[in-house]
Amino acid sequence: MSRELDMTVALFPGQGAYRPGALKEFWESGDRTVRSTFEEVDAAAKELVGRAVSPTVFQPSPPSPAALLESAPDVLQLAVFTTAVATHRLLAERGAAPSVHLGHSLGELAALTCAGAWDLADAAKILCERISVLREHDHSGGVMLALGCDRERAERIVGLIGDPGLVLAVDNGPQSVLSGRAEPIATAEAVAAQLGIARTRLRSPHPFHHPLLENARGVLAERLASFPSRPLDVPVYSPILGRFYRDGDDLARLLALHLVTPVEFGPAVSALHAAGARVFVEAGAGRVLSALVEEARPGVHVVAPLAGRDEEAGLAAAADALRSPLTRGSVPVSTGPESAALTSPVTPPAPVVPEAVPETAAVATPPVPDRDELVGRVRALYAEAMEYPEEVFTDDVQLEADLGVDSVKQTELLSRLGDRFGLGLPPTGLRVADYDTFGKVVDFVAAGVTDGADTGSAAGR
Repeated sequence: MSRELDMTVALFPGQGAYRPGALKEFWESGDRTVRSTFEEVDAAAKELVGRAVSPTVFQPSPPSPAALLESAPDVLQLAVFTTAVATHRLLAERGAAPSVHLGHSLGELAALTCAGAWDLADAAKILCERISVLREHDHSGGVMLALGCDRERAERIVGLIGDPGLVLAVDNGPQSVLSGRAEPIATAEAVAAQLGIARTRLRSPHPFHHPLLENARGVLAERLASFPSRPLDVPVYSPILGRFYRDGDDLARLLALHLVTPVEFGPAVSALHAAGARVFVEAGAGRVLSALVEEARPGVHVVAPLAGRDEEAGLAAAADALRSPLTRGSVPVSTGPESAALTSPVTPPAPVVPEAVPETAAVATPPVPDRDELVGRVRALYAEAMEYPEEVFTDDVQLEADLGVDSVKQTELLSRLGDRFGLGLPPTGLRVADYDTFGKVVDFVAAGVTDGADTGSAAGR
């Protein structure tokens, strides 16, 4: 089909979109774009928060997400932002020109920056002000909880608990995030457990998208007023506002408002898809947002350039996907309350047929498996899914504490292992927390495969 009929969307991820070693080869080879992007952010970060980004994320053994969030949460936020901007610049050098930018929470700052709202130096200072204000004015002790369910089920849990300190903070479509004080979050966690819903505490330094941050919001709006914005070169759709940004918007006020306003990422993807969006490229590390889009809208063309080992090949594929967008003049920059206001004058095309992927649904295993062989195969699956080097998956590595594999992701990975090794359904009462190390995961697979070989069936596992 003709790619010219597709609206192409660049996705800018927020908190959680950190991958150890992302763009490291570009940095070490002296790539001018990556070097200049990180050095410009480093200058602002040193001045305003007292610590640069590149010395941490480009060290010989970059820290895991969990380690970085524990030791330097400010650097983690700066790394997510800077990687997104650098990725967008690398894509632009390769001919990419997305029709629309779509950011998620913190990612909206990168989406607006790459659309021309500010130069990078000012955008980095804006992020540093945000970090400083939250550090100074949030003493709530609030936390966030991710649930493996849609908005409707999450809202039922919130309503059941009936605590005004608990809110639905993020609607990602197939996933929801609650934000609030520790006590109602703990109650929500217990309720979700009883309902069999996957859940995990987010290692977030603040309860984002919650009224608890109202005081910080006011202070941040005042500080950001000194950063005037420019008209956008590319339309930017906000999942927080539920519309495109407009040239007359007070971006300082709106960016501050983000702290207390829910993120409607799932509905934003639906609205853009209804308007004709069929190509989504993640401008950042990993595939946090592209995986959500792919799950919500099967059949769209999704590319995550920094999700694999060969980042240059990933960037080339992403640039190709973004090379023939709709003309910007046909994409509206304002919208009403319904997705109909997003509709492009070009009739939406049939979905793009996604690129072929290797078959992974069923792989034959020997009747009596060798553990070393199983280790290699399980390690390869985890390394591909988590975008880590295979060597980090040792028997004793803590999946969540060391590598940031939360319970939602671990549930998904165990399900994939079940498919890959023919283990069938997981046993009743299986607790993801019981498989907290990579070695325990391998033992789980080895026991299942061995039982299957002995009985001729893996049913019920």
